[in-house]
Amino acid sequence: MSVRKFKIAGVQLGPISKNTPKEKTVEKLCRLLEHAADHQASLAVFPELALSSFFPRWYIESQEEIDSYFEIGDITAGVVKPLFEVSKARGIGFSLGYAELTDDGKHYNTGILVNNKGKIVQKYRKSHLPGFSEPADGIAFQQLEKRYFDQGDIGFKAVKTDPEWIDATVGILICNDRRWPEAWRCYGLQGMDLCLNGYNTASNGTSLFGGEENKALRLYHSDLSTKANAYFNSTFAVSVAKCGLEDGQELMAGSLIVDPNGRVIVQAKTEGDEVIFSDIDLDETINGKTKMFDFSRHRRPELYSRIVEQKGSIELSFAPQ
Repeated sequence: MSVRKFKIAGVQLGPISKNTPKEKTVEKLCRLLEHAADHQASLAVFPELALSSFFPRWYIESQEEIDSYFEIGDITAGVVKPLFEVSKARGIGFSLGYAELTDDGKHYNTGILVNNKGKIVQKYRKSHLPGFSEPADGIAFQQLEKRYFDQGDIGFKAVKTDPEWIDATVGILICNDRRWPEAWRCYGLQGMDLCLNGYNTASNGTSLFGGEENKALRLYHSDLSTKANAYFNSTFAVSVAKCGLEDGQELMAGSLIVDPNGRVIVQAKTEGDEVIFSDIDLDETINGKTKMFDFSRHRRPELYSRIVEQKGSIELSFAPQ
């Protein structure tokens, strides 16, 4: 039996304090996953770095303190184990963002997809790390992901899930990744029909390069990134936040579920813990994949070499005719 129609849940999280024990956070995640299961959801989507406060806002010198935010080794056997047990007991899958410390000492901003049997079926490591490696002067909160994380080394590998659970081709993105069309297209070229994304995005702040980015503009950009790329790749997309006033910094809410036409199906209304639901039919992606975005008929990869051969932009100079 192929399950193309199912209910999906976006699990928005309110702030998690720096002093909150992980055990308490996992207890909350379990309650929210139970809530999603009570509403017959097949899959629940949690945000980026869902187990802790967003620690890259601070300059931390102690490696021991830094490593305390990371899960070491097998995440299914540690403090997060109860979440996997709920998944298996209730027959609901989930995706989760967390900080991963590997056996060889690498630090990654990671997302996983877990099936309805509590088994990890996909892992992704954040590719587009925002911010800086060193703290900037004159701002209250830093963005130091480049300091604390290694760049993702897996790339954009979609997964085909068990059709008796959900018959989906799934891609995972994390926060800033959603702003890069190349990431979505890599998944789109594998037939992705469901994209899962979690984010921790500051609501406002002073740009280091001049100008203010207010909360409304940041939310607009966040929504635009998800809606436009869902349309360009004819895929459903679920983008969920950790939000609220977290250790003095306001994080943006606005979790949403988007259809393959780029239309918002449902969006969170609060700035705290909130689970949003939608019944989706993955066959709704077929129209876009066979018409406007039939890649095999319409793409011109022979003209796109600049995208992969060039990193930064190159300014042109005027050449008189």
